[in-house]
Amino acid sequence: MTNAIPQLVVHRDKELMAQAAAARLITRIVDAQATRGTASVVLTGGRNGNALLAAIGASPARDAVDWARLDLWWGDERFLPAADGERNAVQARAELLDAVPLDPARVHEMPASDGVDGSDVDAAAARYAEELAKAAGPGDRLGVPAFDVLLLGVGPDTHVASLFPEHPGVRETELTVVGVRGAPKPPPTRISLTLPAIRAAREVWLLAAGEDKAGAVALALSGPGELQAPASGAYGRRRTLWLLDRAAAERIPPQLYPPASA
Repeated sequence: MTNAIPQLVVHRDKELMAQAAAARLITRIVDAQATRGTASVVLTGGRNGNALLAAIGASPARDAVDWARLDLWWGDERFLPAADGERNAVQARAELLDAVPLDPARVHEMPASDGVDGSDVDAAAARYAEELAKAAGPGDRLGVPAFDVLLLGVGPDTHVASLFPEHPGVRETELTVVGVRGAPKPPPTRISLTLPAIRAAREVWLLAAGEDKAGAVALALSGPGELQAPASGAYGRRRTLWLLDRAAAERIPPQLYPPASA
């Protein structure tokens, strides 16, 4: 059952938001592993995604996770060489992944521009879609695994993953992964999950901190439609959670979405 009605949690500042989100994610992973033996999480890059990973690394509770039974995916990636420091996966490894005992076979990085597909971003996107399909179970929709938590940063223009307002990727209804060209923020070439793939997740958590995100958060929560505000089209099957700091939440009409905490 789809639950598109978001829940809001507003924290005092971005540091507290990262620490609370880390604690929440650790708990969710441990619960999933206790229930099914494994857990599956989709990571996001950017300042908030990286801050969350750093907070997990600093948390004593991180050892509660059975890292060898965790599948990690990415919601989008910059289509750059594998070792490029701008890639989300490279940054994630520096913040956390290299410090925990993950199973390398369960860390599913998106293809790089110096991989087997070369500069063909569409072929690289199709390759990642095939990897998702192989990991999907018989009851999973759209040929993607039922991720326990899918993390998304919200851009100042309301983009999520690499789905930008009015761009072709946000209009995609059949593919689960697309190549993105001409992105309005560098680098212009990227790989991204589509909204249908995002909405296959059990829970979608959207992260936003800072006053530069306030307009985007207010717009996305006002229901303008996903073509104009892709973040408004990102929701989970069971839960949609917006994790914000006060600066990012300052323009939300309280009568529209009263925060769950302040």
